[in-house]
Amino acid sequence: MATVAAPRRFCRCACFYTDNLYVARYGLHVRFRSEQQLRRDYGPILRSRGCVSAKDFQQLLAEDAALAPEFLAVAEYSVSPGADLKGLLQRLETVSEEKRIYRVPVFTAPFCQALLEELEHFEQSDMPKGRPNTMNNYGVLLHELGLDEPLMTPLRERFLQPVMALLYPDCGGGQLDSHRAFVVKYAPGQDLELGCHYDNAELTLNVALGKVFTGGALYFGGLFQVSVQPMRQDLGQLWVPRPEPSHLQAPAALTEPLEVEHVAGQGVFHRGGQLHGARPLGTGERWNLVVWLRASAVRNRLCPMCRCEPDLVDDEGFSDGFTREEPTTVDVCALT
Repeated sequence: MATVAAPRRFCRCACFYTDNLYVARYGLHVRFRSEQQLRRDYGPILRSRGCVSAKDFQQLLAEDAALAPEFLAVAEYSVSPGADLKGLLQRLETVSEEKRIYRVPVFTAPFCQALLEELEHFEQSDMPKGRPNTMNNYGVLLHELGLDEPLMTPLRERFLQPVMALLYPDCGGGQLDSHRAFVVKYAPGQDLELGCHYDNAELTLNVALGKVFTGGALYFGGLFQVSVQPMRQDLGQLWVPRPEPSHLQAPAALTEPLEVEHVAGQGVFHRGGQLHGARPLGTGERWNLVVWLRASAVRNRLCPMCRCEPDLVDDEGFSDGFTREEPTTVDVCALT
């Protein structure tokens, strides 16, 4: 029986995100590992092109860095020898120990501003646009903006996964292999609030981008759970019933909700099954980047939405994060 190798999965080198970076202000391509390395390797040529003061250099770092120093420190600690949860929590804000909700600055202010400008340009264009999800009517899917592969994938693979592996090892935090990233917009005449729900994800990152607004706080209830009930005795199995829609469970789950105010640039980590929503917007506009982080090793066993074994349908891209077990070879006879 003849066999041929299965299609190969192609990768990129990690240097794509650290080498040959272009600094438009000074017309220079650089390799960036740290501030110390940048000063050592490029100090003379930067000074010759006008980057002469400490303020100039700090502005250079701020303009060309997307990730906040606090988040970089958290990610760096997470991959260091001996890193553990206790040490990590010293570098994060614990919003709720009981609900396992945490917060840390993720993006710099210049990056948030630049991303907002890009989002508004895209929103005003006549390019086709999809809804961020079934609950939000206004916003942008990051892959439509061309930012999924160059921004979100390395963010998940290099930075979020080691952090989530320490925070949520029981939720697939160390096995994240796909995501769905989108920006949601709240404004007068558009979406103003978001009802209680749970996410189609094992874990979620929610980053406030801006703008100026009042109201719109996040609120959190309990963890969405489904009771396991005995099935008919003649089948000798357990039955996991399909849950009622999450908004029907909201009154019991939100008797004492936890409210979290948005802070531009800061990201909130929580479990996808944590019931949550958004209070009504008061004034202004609020934009948030939401990243649904998924681990196929977890969701392949149980769909987080219907709470049943997933009935897989082929799709494109990351789709909803489920995978099929593929053979390492393909049986040519089966194709003829």
